[in-house]
Amino acid sequence: MDKAQYMKMAAQYIVDAEEDEIEKLAHAYLDEGFDPVEMIEQGLSEGIRRLGDLFDRGEVFLPQLIIASEAMTKGVNILEQALPKDQIGKKRAKVVLGTIEGDVHDIGKGILVTMLRVYGFEVIDLGRDVPIATFVEKAKEHKADVVGSSALMTTTMVGQKALEQALKEAGLLDGLTTMVGGAATTERWGAKIGASLWAETAADTVIKLKAIFS
Repeated sequence: MDKAQYMKMAAQYIVDAEEDEIEKLAHAYLDEGFDPVEMIEQGLSEGIRRLGDLFDRGEVFLPQLIIASEAMTKGVNILEQALPKDQIGKKRAKVVLGTIEGDVHDIGKGILVTMLRVYGFEVIDLGRDVPIATFVEKAKEHKADVVGSSALMTTTMVGQKALEQALKEAGLLDGLTTMVGGAATTERWGAKIGASLWAETAADTVIKLKAIFS
């Protein structure tokens, strides 16, 4: 079986929430000598993205999302074992990440958390519907290098602007990279509110942060 077939099957197994099949497929994929990061990015993450779209359209429900997320975690755990030891051990930067207050959609953010950890970032995942004060508190507590927020609805985007202001008032912006993302956001929006960077996808975020914290 070629690499493309593995990717296609991995994505479908995630959509179908097939935990056992994901584990078998991950082991078989590694036995072929293929790149574990590619499987995470192009197989498992693609399945989660598809499932998120189905959820938004009301075609699948929360229990399936939860099972699929668990299946992805198991697959990632297997694939991570094949990463070079220096890649696993090296921590590039501390990233505090959460979905902005009022927004309960966090599929995309969950994908980003996984990918950042794979690439050596230490991620403090605050979850979804996170109050501005919590972002600030955790940024201080963990001495964060990066604070990132996600907003999938136009009604919650304003929270990202409020977060930038709160971090400034707390005196945390010096040396801190702030990033915004989510379906409702744009590069123009990020620049307008003073964020250090905006990213359209999880993969785009990883590329930009790797460039900063090389």
